[in-house]
Amino acid sequence: MPKLRAIFFDIDDTLYSTSEFAELARSAAIDSMIDAGLDLDREAIREELDEVIHEFSSNYEHHFDRLLLRTPRRHYKGINPAIIVAAGVMAYHETKSRRLAPYEDAIEVLRLLSSKTDLLLGVISEGLEVKQAEKLVRMRVTQFLSPNAIFISNQLGISKPNPKLYQRACSDLNLRPAESMYVGDNPLHDIDPPNSIGMVAVRMRRSGKYYHEESNSKPARVVQNFWDFLDYLGQEFDIKV
Repeated sequence: MPKLRAIFFDIDDTLYSTSEFAELARSAAIDSMIDAGLDLDREAIREELDEVIHEFSSNYEHHFDRLLLRTPRRHYKGINPAIIVAAGVMAYHETKSRRLAPYEDAIEVLRLLSSKTDLLLGVISEGLEVKQAEKLVRMRVTQFLSPNAIFISNQLGISKPNPKLYQRACSDLNLRPAESMYVGDNPLHDIDPPNSIGMVAVRMRRSGKYYHEESNSKPARVVQNFWDFLDYLGQEFDIKV
C-alpha cells in the first residue's frame, strides 16, 4: 500500500458548514440592524448585503459599512450609521460564539487520527489569516493539528487555485506530494491543484455552494462525511484506528 505521511484539510464546508453558519450569522446581523433603527424591508437588506458580498468577496471586513453606504439616508434618518453597523457586527460575532462549530464526525475523526496514528495533520486554507485562524480556535480543532502545518493563503501571499500553495506546504514540512493528502469541498480549488502536483486529493461532497460542481481531474475518492473518509484511509492506506 502507498505510504501516507500527512493529511491537510480545507476549513470552509469541510470541517464545518460554512453555508449554514453564514446564513444564521447574516440573518442575525440583519435583525439587529433593523432593531437599531434601519428602516428597510428585511428582504431588501438581505438582497443588498448579498450583492456587497458578491462584489467584495466573503473575506472583505466591512460588509455592513458598505451596506449602509449604499442605503439611502432616509432609511436611517436621525441615527448615527455607526450604531447600525456596530449592531450588525455584534450580532454576527455573537452568532460565532454560539453557533460556529465543527461537524461532530470531523472532531471525532481528527481526535482518532491524532491519537492513534503518526500522521501529520494540518490545514491549507484560503482566506485572511486571522479570520481563518479564528475559526480553527473557535472550533477547538488546533489541539489535533501540528502547529507548523497550518497554511493560510493570505499569510503566504499565494491564493487558491495556485498549486504553489500546496507545494509550499509540502516543501516546508519536507514532504513529497505523493505522500501527502488534501481534503476539501471545492472541486476547482481543492481537487485540481493538489492533483496537478501529485498529492492525493479527496473531495468532501457534503454541503455548500460547490456541491453540484465538478473538477477537471478525478479525485482519489469522493466522501460524504468523515466516517466515510476514515473507511477510505483504512481501505487504501491500511490506516487503522
